Amino acid sequence: MKALFESTEFILLLIFGSYLLGQWIFKKTRIPLLHPLIIAIGIIIVFLKIADISYETFDEGSRFVSFMLGPSVVALGYVLYEQLDYLKGNVLSILTSIFIGSIVGILSVIILARITGADEVLIYSLEPKSVTSPIAMSISQQSGGNVSLTAIIVLFCGIFGSIIGPPVLRLLGIKSSVAKGLAMGASAHGIGTAKAMEMGMIEGALSGLAIGLMGVMTALLIPIIHQLFGLAS
Repeated sequence: MKALFESTEFILLLIFGSYLLGQWIFKKTRIPLLHPLIIAIGIIIVFLKIADISYETFDEGSRFVSFMLGPSVVALGYVLYEQLDYLKGNVLSILTSIFIGSIVGILSVIILARITGADEVLIYSLEPKSVTSPIAMSISQQSGGNVSLTAIIVLFCGIFGSIIGPPVLRLLGIKSSVAKGLAMGASAHGIGTAKAMEMGMIEGALSGLAIGLMGVMTALLIPIIHQLFGLAS
């Protein structure tokens, strides 16, 4: 039986089945904390623990899901290409928005850490919280942060952003599709982009663009901000 549980086919079934179950529960309850990803993660962790399946085995069996991240990024690029008209005349405002968003994301961590007395390792681990996982983990590693902690924080920032983002945008009366997309992508990266796609094609396209720009901008700004605040890099 354990051989079956450790097979690639069963692990993929576990991943997709857990997420679909999470979606069903979320649609039935509409409770924000019961986000499909949170439910899926919980189910997978419990099952792996009960079935005594190592993370290495699970990681090996889920390679197909990781592989599909590449085509999904290409798909976002195509969606962005279809919405090129919305980029014309908005380049400066888009770059300015991402620049400010990146600075706020970094400084909010540093300032709160200084107020609470957190050490530099925690700062380095949390700084790239608004950047997509691969870039965030690379930034964290180069700075001297805890990569595992960074991965967890990035995931939960994405979930939290996708939950609270749309209500906040409505509360603030933001109607621009470009602004909505940039806000979701810059604050909640991939998970936020998935939510932005539900809001509309323009929102989804600009959110996908924000993911890439936010990653580049954050990687460039962190060393500069470290020097200004006297942090080691």
